[in-house]
Amino acid sequence: MDALILSRLQFAANISFHILFPTITIAMCWFLVFFRLRFLKTRDPAWEEAYYFWTKVFALTFALGVVSGIVMSFQFGTNWPGFMEKTGNIAGPLLGYEVLTAFFLEASFLGIMLFGRGRVSERVHLAATLLVAFGTTMSAFWILSLNSWMQTPAGYEIVNGQFIPTDWLAVVFNPSFPYRFAHKLLASTLTAAFLIAGLCAWQLIKGSATRGTHKAMRTALVAAAVAMPLQFLAGDMHGLNTLEHQPAKIAAMEGIWHTEKGAPLTLFGIPDEAARTTHYAIQIPKMASLILAHDSEAELKGLNEYPGAHPPVAPVFWAFRVMVGVGTLMLLVAWAGAWLLWRQRRAVVDDQVVLPRPLLYVLAGMTFSGWLATLAGWYVTEIGRQPFIVYGLLRTSEVATQIAPPYIALTLTAYLIVYGLLLVTYVGVLKYMAENPVKHAPQLTPGALGKAGV
Repeated sequence: MDALILSRLQFAANISFHILFPTITIAMCWFLVFFRLRFLKTRDPAWEEAYYFWTKVFALTFALGVVSGIVMSFQFGTNWPGFMEKTGNIAGPLLGYEVLTAFFLEASFLGIMLFGRGRVSERVHLAATLLVAFGTTMSAFWILSLNSWMQTPAGYEIVNGQFIPTDWLAVVFNPSFPYRFAHKLLASTLTAAFLIAGLCAWQLIKGSATRGTHKAMRTALVAAAVAMPLQFLAGDMHGLNTLEHQPAKIAAMEGIWHTEKGAPLTLFGIPDEAARTTHYAIQIPKMASLILAHDSEAELKGLNEYPGAHPPVAPVFWAFRVMVGVGTLMLLVAWAGAWLLWRQRRAVVDDQVVLPRPLLYVLAGMTFSGWLATLAGWYVTEIGRQPFIVYGLLRTSEVATQIAPPYIALTLTAYLIVYGLLLVTYVGVLKYMAENPVKHAPQLTPGALGKAGV
C-alpha cells in the first residue's frame, strides 16, 4: 500500500479510537448535572450515589479522550502536511477554539467536580459540573464546525492555493453544521444512555446494584426512549441536506448507480463497483425517492454522474445500514424498557427497577451499541466525502505526506496494538467498577448525611 492509503488507515484508526470517548462524555456530563440537581432537590442519597459513581466513569473516559485527541492532532503535521498548509487559516483557529474550550472549561473545573465534595459549597460544586458539561458541548461544537466546513465549505476564497476566510459566521455555521451538530449531540445522548443502562443492567444481573443503580437505570432508559425518535428526525433532515450538497455520497449510501426518477430503496444487496450494479438487491419501489426527497417521483442522481469523483461504494453502503440497523434496535429496546417501567410505576417501591431478566441481558449486551452506531455513521460521513478532503475543492491525494510507506505502516501497527490494549483495559475497568460499586461510591455515613441535610 502507498503512503496515501496507509495515512488514511492510520488517521482512521486514530479517529475511530478517539471518537469513542467524547461520544460518551459529551452527554454523560449532562446526566451528571441531572443527578446532581435531583439530589439537591430531593436530598435522596441515592442520587448522590449515582452522581459520584458515574463521575468516576466520566473521569476515566475523559482521560482516554484527551490522550487520544492529543495524539490525533499531531497527524495533521505528520500525515497530512498539505492540509494545514492549504486550509490552516480556517482549520487552525477552529481547532484553537476547541483546545481553549476543552482545557479552559473542562480541565479547569473537572478537578472541582471530582474532588470538590466537602471542600466547596454545593452551589460551586454544581456550577463546576455545569461548566464541564458546557465545555464538552462547546468542544464538540468547534470540532464539528470544522468537519462540517470540510464537507460543505462556505465563507472562503482561495488565494495562491490557500483557503482564506472571508466570513467567519459562514465558515462556522456552514450549510451542514446545524444538522451534524444536532445529530452528534443526540448520538452522544444515546451512547451515554445505553452505557449507563447496560452497566446498571449488569449490576442487577450480578446482584451488585445499589439504590443509585436504579435511579441511573430509570434515567437512562427514559432518555434513550425520548432521544431515539429525535435522532431519526435529525437523520432525515441531515439526509435532505446531504442530498442537496453531497449527492454523490447519497448515491453511494443507497447504491444508486444510474440517475432515475422514482428510485427504489435497496434494503440489502452486494454492491459491485466494477459491474456498476448491486447483486441480490432487495428493493422497495420508489421508496428511496420518497425518503430522500419526500417525493416518490423525485429524480435522484446516480454514481454515473460523478466519474472518478465519487466515494468507494461498498464501505459507505454497508456502514449506513449498520448505523440504521443498530439505531432501530436501540429504539425498540429503549421503548420496551421505558414501557415496562411506565406500566410498573404504581407498583414501584423505593424507585426499584424491575425488568425481565432477558431484557437485562439484552441491555447489558448493548452497553456499547452506541459506539457501533457512531463509528458506522462516522465512516459514512468521512468515507463518503472521498476522494476529497475539502469537498469538491481539494483532493485527499493532494495533501498526503511523502513519508516512506514502511514508516507509516510501523506507526500504524504500534497505534493499533496500544489502542487495542487500552480498549480492553477500559472495558475491564468498567466491568470491575460495575461489580464493585460500593468501592466507587461516596461513603454516605450518618454524619455525612446529617451535613447534607438528609
